[in-house]
Amino acid sequence: MAGLMAWYGYVPGCRVLALALFVAAAFAAAAGPGLWIAALAVKYRDFQIVVPFVVQFGTYISPVGFNSQVIPHKWRLLYSLNPMVGVIDGFRWSLLPGDVPLYWPGLIASVLVSIALCWSGIWYFRKVEDYFADVI
Repeated sequence: MAGLMAWYGYVPGCRVLALALFVAAAFAAAAGPGLWIAALAVKYRDFQIVVPFVVQFGTYISPVGFNSQVIPHKWRLLYSLNPMVGVIDGFRWSLLPGDVPLYWPGLIASVLVSIALCWSGIWYFRKVEDYFADVI
């Protein structure tokens, strides 16, 4: 991204400083489900078959190829319970020029869901990790 920005002569504004917070939110949004999936894949071997479907479905329900502003306002907060919605919108807000609005209630909901997923993933992984040595 930095190489493309340099190539096209784009200098980001001061909002790029918030990018570190969105990277931390992305880490939490990935680490929590990752720990859940790792623990469940050890305990239930067939769970590995479900993972590609869940990842593909997550890509379709996240605003990767479209702007989340196309979601009707009455559904937007519910849509923001997907933790990647706030992260992707935050990346767009901090990197893209122009007046890209940031939906604060949705961002807060996404961050809270990310934190809850990360915390519960750590909790569950720690709970079943003693069982791993017997299985593996």
